[in-house]
Amino acid sequence: MHQPRRTGSAPSARAASASRYPVVAALALVLIAVLVCGWIGQPTVARGTAVVAVGLFVLWTLAGMVRDVLHGHVGLDILAVVAMVATLAVDEYVAAIIVALMLSGGEALEEVAAHRAKRDLSALLDRSPRVAHRLAADERSDATGVQDVGVDAVAVGDLLLVRPAEIVPVDGILVAGSASFDESSLTGESMPVHRSAGEEVPSGAINGSRAATIRALRPASASQYQQIVALVAEAQDSKAPVVRLADRFAVPFTAVALILGITAWALAGDPRRFAEVLVLATPCPLLIAAPVAFLAGLSRAARSGVIVKGGAIVERLARVRSAAFDKTGTITVGTAQVVGVIPAAGQDADELLSLAASAEQYSTHVFAEGIRRAATGRGLSLKPASAASEGATNGVVARIEGRDVVVGKESFVASVAPAVEPVPVTAGQAVAYVAVDGRFAGALLLADDARREASDVIGWLRRHGVERIAMLTGDAPATADSIARRVGIDEVHSALRPAEKVQLAADMQPRPVLMVGDGINDAPVLAAADVGIAMGARGGTAAGDAADVVVLVDTLTGVVDAVAIGRHTVSVALTAIWIGMALSVALMLVAMTGVIPAVAGALIQEGVDVATILYALRALGPGRTERAEAARGVTRRPPCR
Repeated sequence: MHQPRRTGSAPSARAASASRYPVVAALALVLIAVLVCGWIGQPTVARGTAVVAVGLFVLWTLAGMVRDVLHGHVGLDILAVVAMVATLAVDEYVAAIIVALMLSGGEALEEVAAHRAKRDLSALLDRSPRVAHRLAADERSDATGVQDVGVDAVAVGDLLLVRPAEIVPVDGILVAGSASFDESSLTGESMPVHRSAGEEVPSGAINGSRAATIRALRPASASQYQQIVALVAEAQDSKAPVVRLADRFAVPFTAVALILGITAWALAGDPRRFAEVLVLATPCPLLIAAPVAFLAGLSRAARSGVIVKGGAIVERLARVRSAAFDKTGTITVGTAQVVGVIPAAGQDADELLSLAASAEQYSTHVFAEGIRRAATGRGLSLKPASAASEGATNGVVARIEGRDVVVGKESFVASVAPAVEPVPVTAGQAVAYVAVDGRFAGALLLADDARREASDVIGWLRRHGVERIAMLTGDAPATADSIARRVGIDEVHSALRPAEKVQLAADMQPRPVLMVGDGINDAPVLAAADVGIAMGARGGTAAGDAADVVVLVDTLTGVVDAVAIGRHTVSVALTAIWIGMALSVALMLVAMTGVIPAVAGALIQEGVDVATILYALRALGPGRTERAEAARGVTRRPPCR
């Protein structure tokens, strides 16, 4: 059973919630006292005690219902009030107390179920770092000079000590050496991630077995973990639309129950029959099961690395019929990747890549990270340089193990190696040329390649009812078309400004429209779409703030997870509502025959509540489609690199 929901501020809601528990305890004591009085032969005392207690509870409930109506909320508790008054009128005062007790105790039952559903969603909040160990500017260990400060007091540039097994308090750069971090709560990656000096460490990661020193890159308010915490808090405070949908059942369900009760009274000629029907009409499954299902869905999404900002978004995800994707950083990886190593005659490809990557250790160019990653991905070691310099936007020169290595633009490399051989490229590709000891050594072909999982994600959406899929990008037409063909997108809109993206998304049919993006320039269209999904794994906040859903795992499969969980959650919530209504109506029809006494009916209705809540918790697990895919060996997550 369920007490009417109150509108108003969060503190008043908490106070109202706390005040219910003394009422539950008092009604339980009244029930015991009434049963004892009846057993020892004091029916008058029992009846009087029940009438006073239930009468006061009815008045309290009616006052709450009036407040709800004034705030535009029409609830279903009128049936419980009618049931309590009817049972008192026909001298079924024990049944009246049971109805009152279950109505007041329903909030506790809902909170227990909701706690089970929110457990994983709350885990991020519980782990939020609150203290940082700040070092003096010249410190590199925790021997001396360590000051514990609140995480909000950390400034950009501060040196911070992260002890073994501690949570990284803010986004930072590893100062020296290397360390391993558990980033599973952020990215879903189950294996520890090894970071070297100069690499970024996200807040919320758990340090391994060695102390690490980081330099704060962002304040706490802008760090990745705190942004995630804010999104989780926003998701927890939301109200699901299916709760309002359940409210819209109030009038027809109340009418059906009253018609059945009055009909039973007329057929039997006994007002007791009306009370026996009404105690089975209390509509708690509608009020409890739906929000529990949505909280369970939000929890499951959070476990999958997807933060959904409320139940309204879950329902929209379940109904998505069109999808639009940005290109750079969304369909593509977002950084230049080495897609080809082209050695000159007589040169070894691995040696060429190793020397180029060793030189790129000393470069800040956007290609440098991709070249270094390609070398380490092949198991090649990066060698230190005895000297290095960078020509801004042109390239880098380094002396590696006695050899002069130059990496950069064709003209820059040609200044030291005139025999450079130009490499033909296609749309979206770039070339880094390499010279060693004054001779042309080869070239590296780079591109922002499509994500490995992109074509699978597009295919999954098509198979599951998304009728129209488009790419909306500001990139050049040739590059956009090339990537779109590779991942299976037929409709491409390129060279767009942010305002043009917003207009295209607004005009897109059929609706609802899903938009997926990652950059600051995507924020307007994410906010304008019916459902905006931000690829937030890299810690960007502009797109994440504007979006309805934030994917914390750096993979497009989070989009599939969001849609699949949304559909399963809505299906479970609606099924729970119909199960509760069907059971209540069926039991009322049986009660019309007079075979269910009022006390038994009140107890049976509580069993209906439990059954619908247990069904609603199915939203914590996979749906039928996901189970079928698992049985066929289909996985939406790409293998760990």
